[in-house]
Amino acid sequence: MKYVVLIGDGMADRPIPELGGLTPLQKANTPNMDKLASLGMVGIVKTIPKGFHAGSDVANLSILGYDPRIYYTGRAPLEAASIGVTLQENDVAYRCNLVTLRFDNKIYMEDYSSGHIKTEDAKKIIEAIKKELEMKDISFYPGVSYRHLMVWRNGKVDVQCTPPHDILGEEISKYLPKGEGSEFLIDLIYRSFDMLRDHPLNLERKKRNEKPANSIWLWGQGRRPSMPPFAEKYGIKGSLVSAVDLTKGLGIYAGFKILDVPGVTGWLDTNYLGKAEYSLKALEEVDLAYIHVEAPDEAGHSGNYNYKIKAIEDFDSLVVGTIMNGLRERFNEYRILLMPDHATPIEKRTHTDDPVPFIIYDSRNTDQDKNISYDESICNMKDVRIFEDGFNLMDFFVKG
Repeated sequence: MKYVVLIGDGMADRPIPELGGLTPLQKANTPNMDKLASLGMVGIVKTIPKGFHAGSDVANLSILGYDPRIYYTGRAPLEAASIGVTLQENDVAYRCNLVTLRFDNKIYMEDYSSGHIKTEDAKKIIEAIKKELEMKDISFYPGVSYRHLMVWRNGKVDVQCTPPHDILGEEISKYLPKGEGSEFLIDLIYRSFDMLRDHPLNLERKKRNEKPANSIWLWGQGRRPSMPPFAEKYGIKGSLVSAVDLTKGLGIYAGFKILDVPGVTGWLDTNYLGKAEYSLKALEEVDLAYIHVEAPDEAGHSGNYNYKIKAIEDFDSLVVGTIMNGLRERFNEYRILLMPDHATPIEKRTHTDDPVPFIIYDSRNTDQDKNISYDESICNMKDVRIFEDGFNLMDFFVKG
């Protein structure tokens, strides 16, 4: 038996008036997902436990079968594992976004991603940050696009920090870090803004009508987690592909083989087809392939429903369709779990903890086509399987 998990990050949404009261998932043309829903089992799952922020870290940890109430320690430690940074017992890792701040008497959060800055530009900015802001107990590490890492040795972890994508257009002063250690973090943020706003690369980006990476933003902190390997929990080996360091970090801690696919960006230009093809190849050696696609989530944060529709349609045709055809051609028995990790409504431009619809398709199933569309309306259907604790879904998927 082969297993494939297909995650359209943030794919679920809420009705949008401009779309006639439909969601992007309902508006999009998704024949492959609809086929899986019609032939498989549909249900509802809550991936965010009560009291937890609605983050991809918590949600994907749940989907992988790990109870966040036991294993979650923060977002940044997962990203540290992905980029090869080993955390010591007292190290605290912080997510370090390159953001665009706008000064207009006060300072506003204009863009949480510096216009989805390319990695090659971002590395130049991080090198400047390292030169100016690194010190005895502070180190910076480059990641991908706008997503980077700061490690604070013997640092403070109980600081209240705000994700930058939650405060787009907002004046930043009330969202700066709070609590023990916050003064130090605030100082780093303001010092980065002072040194980066006139950085030659940012001046060049402005000339190209690109948003400058003129500040860092620190959040998502935590110490390294301790998780049992996935193979120990379920008796099967896995692979994972994602453009996002936090998801790859989860895979590393779970003991998965991480697939290095060229051209994955986490945005609309990502290499969808490569993710599917590399995963099919990996299934010749492993039992489970976990395919994470970030683009629908990023489109949700942008507030552009046309971007989100495109991301969903590309996910359906290039990932879901390729996987369906490839599994049918290469393997006799297989199961597919398809779902978003959480909702990222266009109206909110951030994550919510809404329950999300899932599909489980089993190639051995001989049921008749039920003519069901895959979308959020599944959450209102009667007589469907409901998982209040999302971490139990993987048990059901693997063990039946």
